[in-house]
Amino acid sequence: MKTRFLSLVAPMLLCAAPALAQAPQTEAEIVVSAKRSGAPMWTIDTPTGTVLLVGEIRAVPKSTPWEPERLRDAALEASRVILRAAPKFSPGDVLRLIFRGGRFTKLPDGRVAADYLTVEQRSRLAALETQYKADYDRGSFLMSSFDLLARRLDFDRDTTDDATDIVQKAARRADIPIVRPERFRGEDLLDNLAAAAPASHIPCLEAAMRATEAGQSIIEARGNDWREFDIPAVMTNPLEIALNTCWPWADEDLGGEIRDQWTRLISEASSTEGVTLAVVPLGVLAEKQGVLDQLEARGFDVAGPPWR
Repeated sequence: MKTRFLSLVAPMLLCAAPALAQAPQTEAEIVVSAKRSGAPMWTIDTPTGTVLLVGEIRAVPKSTPWEPERLRDAALEASRVILRAAPKFSPGDVLRLIFRGGRFTKLPDGRVAADYLTVEQRSRLAALETQYKADYDRGSFLMSSFDLLARRLDFDRDTTDDATDIVQKAARRADIPIVRPERFRGEDLLDNLAAAAPASHIPCLEAAMRATEAGQSIIEARGNDWREFDIPAVMTNPLEIALNTCWPWADEDLGGEIRDQWTRLISEASSTEGVTLAVVPLGVLAEKQGVLDQLEARGFDVAGPPWR
């Protein structure tokens, strides 16, 4: 009976759709809708509108109890969105990577890990090699770190879409303007990486080893802390530390430019009308002297969960 009733009234509801269409949401309603998603976020109210900063973490576990559709609904009503930009690689960059691949994947001049690491660090790496039947002796510390995090810890398995993906799809669907930081050229990134001394990636390896040694429990803990707005706990999670310690974030030049770009775009958005929805990596937002600290230093009143 219930199915028959729905089949009878459905055509009438469709015909009445124009009369039942929802009115555009107010700025306050958009902010409330976004916050109901469960993602941590901060607001900056201005004389002309609101800037809403969503603190994104990569690879949110499916077990994390958040509601991404709420964030999607908010994005559909935003005046504009700010999203991260992918690097710009040309065919020439790909060829350079192929021909110079050894400079990125191997230690130089036939050297081995023990030539750079302390005895304690090499011992820990050896234990992980034994555990996972891997060989990191000649590999670059950056590639070894990525292997530990992505293949051994397997931090991005069984995850949901990132906040950036959700907002981007909604913005494209609703033809909402998308603003992005300036894209880095692939040539510049490859040159930066090639010029980096092997020892500069040891902090990344150290952090990746610590995260892998801690085990997969840190993955769910990071997601739960993110959902509970415990930002200091997320920032001190071994996985988050590892992701924020490795290239390019830890590179003084690239990392600094990334943070400056975000701060500038958000500052510029504060003078626009309506709601600007910005999805920003949480590590960039909440680190010491990160975007949130820089915005406060510029005199902005940032409202949201404590981040330090």
